[in-house]
Amino acid sequence: MSQLDLVVIGSGPGGYVCAIKAAQLGLKVALVEKDPNLGGTCLNIGCIPSKALLHSTEVFAHAQHGRKHGVVGGDKLTIDVAAMMANKDKVVSQLRGGVKTLVSKRGIEIVPGLGRLGGAGKVVVRSDKGERVLEARNVVIATGSVPVELPFMKFDGETVISSDQGIALPKVPDRMVVVGGGAIGLELGSVWARLGAQVTVVEMLATVGGPALDPDVAKAAQKAFEAQGIKFELGAKVTGVKKSAAGHALTAERDGKVLEFPADRILVAVGRKANTTGLGAAEAGLKTDDRGRIVIDDHYRTNLPGVHAIGDVVVGPMLAHKAEEEGVAVAELIAGKAGHVNYGAIPGVIYTEPEVANVGLSETEAQAKGIEVRVGKFALQANGRAIATDATAGLVKVVACAKTDKVLGVQMVAKGASEMIAAACAHIEYGGSAEDIARTCFAHPTLSESFKEAAMAVSKSSIHSL
Repeated sequence: MSQLDLVVIGSGPGGYVCAIKAAQLGLKVALVEKDPNLGGTCLNIGCIPSKALLHSTEVFAHAQHGRKHGVVGGDKLTIDVAAMMANKDKVVSQLRGGVKTLVSKRGIEIVPGLGRLGGAGKVVVRSDKGERVLEARNVVIATGSVPVELPFMKFDGETVISSDQGIALPKVPDRMVVVGGGAIGLELGSVWARLGAQVTVVEMLATVGGPALDPDVAKAAQKAFEAQGIKFELGAKVTGVKKSAAGHALTAERDGKVLEFPADRILVAVGRKANTTGLGAAEAGLKTDDRGRIVIDDHYRTNLPGVHAIGDVVVGPMLAHKAEEEGVAVAELIAGKAGHVNYGAIPGVIYTEPEVANVGLSETEAQAKGIEVRVGKFALQANGRAIATDATAGLVKVVACAKTDKVLGVQMVAKGASEMIAAACAHIEYGGSAEDIARTCFAHPTLSESFKEAAMAVSKSSIHSL
């Protein structure tokens, strides 16, 4: 092969999007992937399969509780876990094929194997067929992340499991303890709780959903999940697993007291870490930080000439859409064009029911920066569409600058918040004000009217709340 313009290592959302964008810009590209399928963690064992399971279990839960709508016999329904998993696998397979087609039709060569840095302008790919050296003017590392394993509680794939196993259990556990109240823990906890598991979430922080959420928003989310039967043990530090003749139990400490939570499955979801395994980073002299993430400048360049990095393997939120935006930006920069990502307008979503979404600064973050803010809130229980569709749990919160009215951030706990947050992202992207949102016409009746009402509440002019 003649010299390539770009070799991308890793075919997750960041990697394959980067490769496609670069090809669109006329670059000669190769995409290296160690796994049998393209798509990375997100498509194969993360975002996509978990959303398929969430949807399947939502269908089951809705049918079970449909008596007031005239749906009779819901309490007698059962779940076929094998069929549910087969549907999940079908969804994943379809999307795998789609990604492969998109990449191949762009003239990008897919190179199977584990890619490592092999010196200036070289990537060495090792597979069961041997080694192959790719020469390229530029390299983009997009190797993603892996689940964090607690050193005192190693994954065994049976009792102590990661999200990798959490999306593929053969049956519903009687008791599941989830370590970590962030997106992954809440989503997979919701999946198995809907199917009958007694789920307890053990979280070291005082609130659920992660530090990006304001306490009032996190509390609203927790209340909604508790109504679904999920139990929360907050402010508890996990210490290990206790084994006995009676089974397993997670141990933790809170306020000097020892806590025990019996469990058939212990799902550890305390975060993810950058994946540089097999990359040859140390041998190549690639600079990493104290958390193992690759150090880059504002153009995604590492300390090695011609080598860039994006996605979960660098600093920033570990989100597929963040990686995609970086993939586009770095391809544009390599092609000599302007590439940019507005990190202040990247949404975060927890795909529970109701969903939890946020973008921009929280009220807490804004105040910590010394910004005087005005806040508007609107509860879903006052929204007509929410009342008509059993979706009254949650609220929408708009945080605006007190001096300029510019929208700084938006947080939502609402059915369909993952879709509604896009409107907030758009307003933040162009620097819109709370009044801009308030004067935007929203269809009626829709849940999104809650966003408009929250924006009006910033100036104490909400129509449908007092």
